[in-house]
Amino acid sequence: MRIPILKLHNYLLVSIQIDLDDQTAIEFQEDLLSKIHKSGATGVVIDLTSVDIIDSFIAKVLGDVVSMSDLMGAKVVLTGIQPAVAMTLIDLGIHMQNVPTALDLEQGLIKLRQELEE
Repeated sequence: MRIPILKLHNYLLVSIQIDLDDQTAIEFQEDLLSKIHKSGATGVVIDLTSVDIIDSFIAKVLGDVVSMSDLMGAKVVLTGIQPAVAMTLIDLGIHMQNVPTALDLEQGLIKLRQELEE
């Protein structure tokens, strides 16, 4: 199952509403990078509110998505990170210190605008 990626002005909005398996995570990575390239998006909000737990592979893919998006000129804001997800990321050594976060999608959009100074 593909994760929908919505375009809003110069931003891409992603709300992950399904359990992530390895194949879905890879497809998401490919789809998002392709959409950034095609749309010229300057920012991405990835909402993880419905993601209760992640494994090491999914955590690595998420970290890679943030880094790859940045290389393509799109700033990423993560929203709705659950406690178990935060603990897993830190336990695995995936420190997203320069990645802005917010509690929900609405605050994520506000944070993205601030980061991009729009």
